[in-house]
Amino acid sequence: QVQLVESGGGSVQAGGSLRLSCAASGYTYSRNCMAWFRQAPGKEREGVAVIDSDGSVSYGDSVKGRFTISQANDKNTLYLQMNSLKPEDTAMYYCASDFRRKRSLGDGFTWWGQGTQVTVSS
Repeated sequence: QVQLVESGGGSVQAGGSLRLSCAASGYTYSRNCMAWFRQAPGKEREGVAVIDSDGSVSYGDSVKGRFTISQANDKNTLYLQMNSLKPEDTAMYYCASDFRRKRSLGDGFTWWGQGTQVTVSS
């Protein structure tokens, strides 16, 4: 069992930046991979970024070059640095984790946080 709690969401103007955090607790392991997803009302869930247990990262096409995923050294805190934000980035952002050490954004993840809202105004 893994518990995930997101924080850092809020409202920002287009072009601004936000940094999201995800605190993991429970049975967490360094081999777990972790990811960020987002979902806007009425739209499909979209993969944002994933980091594998070896530190390899991958990003969704819509955020490449603007967002950066990273982890604390103990692997229990996940970050998403979001720069050059656009109104279309407005969504609920979710942290996810899986016991498998490598996952793609199109794969299923076992554990999910409650989400944190990001709103970007023009």
